[in-house]
Amino acid sequence: MNHLKQIASKLPEYQIDAMLCSSAPGEFYAVGLHGEGYAIVTANAARYITDSRYIEVAGETVKEAEVVMVDGQRNYAAALNEFIDAHGIKTLGVEDGYMSLWQHNDLNKALHAKLVPANGLITGLRASKDEEEFSRMVKAQEITDKAFSEILNFIKPGMTEAEIAAKLVFDMMRFGAQRTSFDPIVASGPNGSKPHAIPGLRQVRAGEFITMDFGCVYGGYCSDMTRTIALGSIDEDKRRVYDTVLAAQKAGIAASRAGVPGVDIHKAAAQVIQDAGYGPYFGHGYGHSVGIEIHESPNANTRDHTPMPVGAMVSAEPGIYLPGQFGVRIEDVVRMDKDGCTDITHSPKELIIL
Repeated sequence: MNHLKQIASKLPEYQIDAMLCSSAPGEFYAVGLHGEGYAIVTANAARYITDSRYIEVAGETVKEAEVVMVDGQRNYAAALNEFIDAHGIKTLGVEDGYMSLWQHNDLNKALHAKLVPANGLITGLRASKDEEEFSRMVKAQEITDKAFSEILNFIKPGMTEAEIAAKLVFDMMRFGAQRTSFDPIVASGPNGSKPHAIPGLRQVRAGEFITMDFGCVYGGYCSDMTRTIALGSIDEDKRRVYDTVLAAQKAGIAASRAGVPGVDIHKAAAQVIQDAGYGPYFGHGYGHSVGIEIHESPNANTRDHTPMPVGAMVSAEPGIYLPGQFGVRIEDVVRMDKDGCTDITHSPKELIIL
């Protein structure tokens, strides 16, 4: 898999002769390899430059680009300048959103081309997933759904949040994941009011919620899901909060389609929570794009007015968090289509009581 042609097609729009992909996600998007190096792309040619640690896999993986290895006699700047000079490159786009000031200054001094900020070229392309990217994300979600099914048969009163998190990771890996897409969140009881709680040694107890937020990487692409379940019976207040979050998520999903600004999707979900009287307890955005990275753009929050492009993969994750008491979050990932959206998360969302 590579996206060299798509990158090349965008060069005129950014008024640059070539694009330099230097970030890990940019490099993977360009040539389909998670290594360490640079991909440089013109309208008619491409070069991928790496070192001896990745040269063998690059030779096996990278297609439609020349593969070059750096060593003690030729560093990255020299290998880039060979290509720059050979192709008459005067203006070189860079991923300024990922580049440190040190790296930018170093390349600016070393390269025979003017560096031009062009972060949006790559992130804009990455916002719309093609069919191959979509299929990889579907597979990642299938693995995640399967891990959720397994965890329901595992959780027992007295085990720790950390034990549950470890089981989720173990199952995703044994079902075919490359790695987790982020450190899993397992938050029980009062810890559930912390959206990004770190799993600890707290033991799960009857009568409480357990929120699990987890995902994996398959073929370089992430999954992301959250489910809140109950252990033993719960009271009516907890039930009301759960039902409100579920209604909010359904409202957001109903509003989700290509062309709709992310802020409007957020508002559709947030209004349900506001009307139920829990407005102050939903403080984060409704969702974010997912792909090579677990957080991409555009987003569905109060600040992002970007219309959703066709093929965007966006999380749907409203929540209510009552400090010191409990929290509820429910999360799916949906693809933005012209006439609606496609939900790739298939785990049940109706309240599960173990």
